Amino acid sequence: MKKQILNKIESYEAYAIELQRALTAIPALAPASGGTGEYDKAVYLETELKKLTFDSIEWVNAPQEEAKNGIRPNIIARYKGKTPGKTIWFMSHLDIVPPGEMKLWTSDPYTLKVEGRNLIGRGVEDNQQAIVASILVVKAMMELNYRPEYDIALLFCADEETGSGFGADHLSEKRPDIFGKDDMFFVPDSGVEDGSKIEVAEKSILWMKVVTKGRQCHASRPSLGINAFKAASELVTKYQKLYKKFPKKDKLYEPPISTFEPTKKESNVPNVNTLPGEDVFYMDCRVMPVYSLSEVKAEMRRLADEVEAKFGVKIFFEPQQEAQAAPPTDPNAPIVKALKKAIKQVLGVKPKAYGIGGGTVAAFFRRLHLPAVVYSRLNESAHQPNEYCILDNLIGDAKVFALSAIILGKQK
Repeated sequence: MKKQILNKIESYEAYAIELQRALTAIPALAPASGGTGEYDKAVYLETELKKLTFDSIEWVNAPQEEAKNGIRPNIIARYKGKTPGKTIWFMSHLDIVPPGEMKLWTSDPYTLKVEGRNLIGRGVEDNQQAIVASILVVKAMMELNYRPEYDIALLFCADEETGSGFGADHLSEKRPDIFGKDDMFFVPDSGVEDGSKIEVAEKSILWMKVVTKGRQCHASRPSLGINAFKAASELVTKYQKLYKKFPKKDKLYEPPISTFEPTKKESNVPNVNTLPGEDVFYMDCRVMPVYSLSEVKAEMRRLADEVEAKFGVKIFFEPQQEAQAAPPTDPNAPIVKALKKAIKQVLGVKPKAYGIGGGTVAAFFRRLHLPAVVYSRLNESAHQPNEYCILDNLIGDAKVFALSAIILGKQK
């Protein structure tokens, strides 16, 4: 049956293209991005799902006044397995980002363009490749009258692109009852071109705005003022000591250390001959889960206090983003082992589990202590002009996911 399912998925290329064409034509932009949300796309998707033989299709709506009909929809389509009590989830997201500079596109972002094996349009890779691939998995099983060992549920979420407050975060916070204690998650929202990496862990994230206040004066008489830029510059240098303060290394992650980097710098005075009385810079910190962000903030404060004492400035912190890392998925968890085996059989590559410095929606499920893997075969054209999905990647993902589900059923 395994070979029949994989062959059936291979036969769905035309179907996959038509799904991509229809989905691309329905922009699902968050209100924060100038759109009305995912409602129209969800309605279309439900229509397509009803053509298949799912055992249940459910909407779980997060209220938002600015969105169409006042909701941000999340859809769950369930195909029941032989053994109750455990669900294998495939989570993808309905929303997309705006096209950006239209002059950089060679075609209409919302009209699918097929160019060889490439499907071009906004959203085709991020995250419609995952939407379509997950549908192909269950469609093949249904048409071959195959019931998997465990339930398979397709979760189509809202709001991934603008924080997940109406999507995965909303579900994990308001409706954790949807998920069982033995459930597991595939999240096809990141990956590499050859499909050789499985993301199982993420670092904590701290983005900090640092405001230094001194006293403005004429640059020719610096003793009359306090140079906020000079003090801030010393603090930037001091913050390199954070690498030594938090030195833990873990080869699971890429890179295998915490990182503390100054990034954005706001302009201060517009002219050369004025000593600035205020200066603003930002730090991007990606911290190993072994450390708490409260520890990092305390050390940043201690170093800032030293600069305050030396220069007579006042330094204020304004966190821009702060997320303590979720518990990692065990690299030896059954879902990881099954996925590794499936990747090797389908793609012929030896995959590796690893951790990243960024954040994904998998964190919401890991905080529920459910194993989640982030995997897909991607060329990383997401958010770029002329975004494209490689048809072979989409079909390959579907085959890998189907085989993973079969292998998990045999591991019971």
